[in-house]
Amino acid sequence: MWLLQFLYETLTHQWEAGVGLIVFTVGFSIVLYWLVIPTIRMDIGLPRDEPIRFNRLRRKVYFYQYHFDRLLLFSRQRWGVRPVVYDWDDLVAEACSVYAPMGNGGLIESVMISVIKPGTEAVIDRLFFTHDIERGKQYWALVQLFMQQGPQALPDFVHPPRDWNDNAQLSFIRRIAPKVRWPEAIDLESRTAPLSG
Repeated sequence: MWLLQFLYETLTHQWEAGVGLIVFTVGFSIVLYWLVIPTIRMDIGLPRDEPIRFNRLRRKVYFYQYHFDRLLLFSRQRWGVRPVVYDWDDLVAEACSVYAPMGNGGLIESVMISVIKPGTEAVIDRLFFTHDIERGKQYWALVQLFMQQGPQALPDFVHPPRDWNDNAQLSFIRRIAPKVRWPEAIDLESRTAPLSG
């Protein structure tokens, strides 16, 4: 309502019309720029998946993370995939549920993997694990079982692991997303055991 009133008043007063319209256009353009450009850039750049690799022989965890920054929209350093590596002993799972005003209910559940500074309880980083708390508990139990006892301790899975780079399993829209490509050094390190001696 106030927008229509503002437009009516600026257009009916000829001498104020130019200044008011320019201010409105510039303000509207900045807001539109700040809302639309990051959304388009995330849609184009977000990879097909953000996998996590657990290497029990090295006791390391590798995260394929996509980063973005709404203020620096065209920065190459603040946008894109940045794989990170953390020690398994520094990781803990945190579950949280928050009520937020939303049209479909309001309960937001998530499980995050927190990286703890050794010897303290200070959190260095938080990484997304899953949306559902119950599923997060199950996944975290499987990860702990794998890291403690190895792959032979895991139960038989009904469905094989999904290859996100296989186009046959994806919808048309997901095929457009960039494929998951680990840097060569991290790809090799995350799949192999440390050299002995």
